[in-house]
Amino acid sequence: MSQHYFIKLIESAASALTSAPFHSTREIEIPSPEQLCAYIDHTLLKPDATTEEILTLCQEAKRYQFAAVCVAPHWVPLCVEQMAENSMPVCSVVGFPLGASTSENKALEAEELIALGANEIDMVLNISRLKDKEYTYVYEDILQVVASGRGKIVKVILETCLLTEQEKIAACVLSKEAGAHFVKTSTGFGRAGATVEDVALLRQVVGHEMGVKASGGIRDYETAVAMIKAGATRIGTSSGVMMTA
Repeated sequence: MSQHYFIKLIESAASALTSAPFHSTREIEIPSPEQLCAYIDHTLLKPDATTEEILTLCQEAKRYQFAAVCVAPHWVPLCVEQMAENSMPVCSVVGFPLGASTSENKALEAEELIALGANEIDMVLNISRLKDKEYTYVYEDILQVVASGRGKIVKVILETCLLTEQEKIAACVLSKEAGAHFVKTSTGFGRAGATVEDVALLRQVVGHEMGVKASGGIRDYETAVAMIKAGATRIGTSSGVMMTA
């Protein structure tokens, strides 16, 4: 697909938002704290996480029946082992947190994660290339990870705090075209995390064909519910136990 094709597609998406604001036809039932568990990727991505903390993460995920656990790549085998009894998905990250790895490296990372037993991949797109409007590059970057994922769920992290509205729209369009399953707001390592406004924008652009994951700075039940009302279908947080207990 050509650069010209993507430019027209992105312009069309931006124009559609301006001319016909999105109205959800989907009834959104506000989840109780207990029901919120099904939305949560129970996350521990800090660089100094210990084995004990990862084991605790897994035990909490099983107890509360979260949607998945999300950990750094080297913890995937341990989490897969811990989650074997209840088949809870294990999610890990690619090109994290900067998105600056080569596309080939990202594809290899994804292949290795799948081989280790990961069920879901959260990849960071190439932010620099997006800002330079190198849309074909960004599309191929995502596409290679989707292909390496072999049908597993792929979420594309946009790092929305670094992007203009037009760049957020472009990132959503390219992610959707590449066959990703979710767009995700943030790594949690940027200068800011998810906002209700960004979640609503992402939902407007991708429609109901993709998931939207809100992450970064979501630490209480009220904030999580606000994100869901705005269109989030998954919440990435390390505070899942506190907000659902």
